[in-house]
Amino acid sequence: MFASKIAIIIDDIGYRQSDKAVLTLPANITLSILPHTPLGKTLASKAYQQGNEILVHLPMQALNGKAIGPGGLTNAMSETELKTQIANAIKSVPHVTGANNHMGSLLTQLDTPMRWVMESLRQHDIYFIDSRTTKYTQAGVIARSVGVPSLKREIFLDNDKSKAGLEKQFKQAIALAKTKEQIVVIAHPYPETIAFLTTNLFRLNAENIQLVHASNLLPQPSVATAAEETRLLQD
Repeated sequence: MFASKIAIIIDDIGYRQSDKAVLTLPANITLSILPHTPLGKTLASKAYQQGNEILVHLPMQALNGKAIGPGGLTNAMSETELKTQIANAIKSVPHVTGANNHMGSLLTQLDTPMRWVMESLRQHDIYFIDSRTTKYTQAGVIARSVGVPSLKREIFLDNDKSKAGLEKQFKQAIALAKTKEQIVVIAHPYPETIAFLTTNLFRLNAENIQLVHASNLLPQPSVATAAEETRLLQD
């Protein structure tokens, strides 16, 4: 029995030929794929077949005004436009069970568009992971209010891709996993990151930490809630 659990999500996948290297990582790594990308469909299908969990990496408007790419969600969209954009993004990535935000330091602060996002995800039975690109994010609170199971990112592994930078964040992830018992780490398909994970993931077992799919960390409905739902269905 492991004392702690960690989910590692590799996101920003779909554009570069080098992204194919994510398929060499263990099946219990979670992969988040950008919508409408040249490699997205193929990588999602292959990864799913080998046991990885697949997320759609939803591009959202950032405070810095950077281009967010195909499938991007902005505060200028109407409810219908935004929900159609999400539905098309989900369709473009096979085997999706969850979503996390790509950028989004502006959009995730806004109540109305994020409510539309969560309503759309609930309709598609998709959970949400807040990448936390701003400390002012409202995504988690809104997800819970709409009834979408959600998690949040605790650590970015590779803001610094040097060996020392990766090692520092990996050690921090191990320490935090032991304290919190479960955490979400986000990384990117950089060759440096994939090489680091390939040679260092074994250390998690040694630390009594289990590497799991992100969905494994979702809060379980309480027994009372499940009983209540059953009663309501019978009424």
